[in-house]
Amino acid sequence: MSEKHDEVSGATTTGHVWDEDLADFTNQPPRWWMLGLAASAIWVVVYWLYYPSVPLPAANSYFKGVGNWSAIREMEADTGEVDAVRGKYENKLKDLTPAAILADNDLTEYVKRSGKVLFGDNCAGCHGTNGVGVKSKKDGLFAPVLNDDDWLYGGKISDIHTTITGGRQGMMVAHHDTLSEQQIDDVAKYVIALSEGRGDSEAAGKAVFMSSDCVGCHGADAKGMQAMGSANLTDKIWRFDGSLEGVKRTIAYGVNSGDPKARIAIMPNFKEAGKLSESDIKKLAVYVYKFGGGQAETPPAAVPAETAAPAKAAK
Repeated sequence: MSEKHDEVSGATTTGHVWDEDLADFTNQPPRWWMLGLAASAIWVVVYWLYYPSVPLPAANSYFKGVGNWSAIREMEADTGEVDAVRGKYENKLKDLTPAAILADNDLTEYVKRSGKVLFGDNCAGCHGTNGVGVKSKKDGLFAPVLNDDDWLYGGKISDIHTTITGGRQGMMVAHHDTLSEQQIDDVAKYVIALSEGRGDSEAAGKAVFMSSDCVGCHGADAKGMQAMGSANLTDKIWRFDGSLEGVKRTIAYGVNSGDPKARIAIMPNFKEAGKLSESDIKKLAVYVYKFGGGQAETPPAAVPAETAAPAKAAK
């Protein structure tokens, strides 16, 4: 077959002409392109030989590569490096209380970073990212907000540690059998009025509140009791739906009362369930405390000098 040439340039063509004078030349690709293609082919062969690649006829076997590399070994090596960095902190916090961890700035910074991961894995599903809470249109908060200064069971670091360790399951009795619908309505209006600073405007509800078992849990001042986990009714923070109908439902059917319509508020026991180690629980306690709403620990009362036992007497 004779070669075809372009009439103007004389270059060899394929013989195919576009639009009368636009021909397909048979020029070779640039040298740099050909060198790149050859290098790529060589790289494929090297990569294929160095790393694990094709399966072998033997059962569950494969060509392991001359480099003897595996993702598992690489992960273990990386994990070892991380553990080496963490080790000095992990060994230190084992024997420290959460309060002692807070007193160590370097350890606190480490715990805040590792606690963030633990919180995301174990707590954020209920309490929301960074403790902002998860709200339901029907029932209000799914779990309490953790980044404010309102605490059902106390916001000291020791309280938070106890809460995470043992869980919480408070209980409010259902009142639909002990109070009439009118009384429940009156108490609900009184509770809402308390949160708005006008409790005295609802005399009927106040009378029912003070004469029923409400006062036994929430106190005569309605500010709640942390030992029992009863809510402060005088602020504007609502664990559940704060509307009139929502408050009436809580009063009528209670919380964890066993009634089918009761509010459910249960925090699991993370220690006995085996979900978290003691060190992880300490990290979470410090992390939650550092959200900003934690309360200072009350220092122990000093022993008067005149009543203190002489040092030698201890021997």
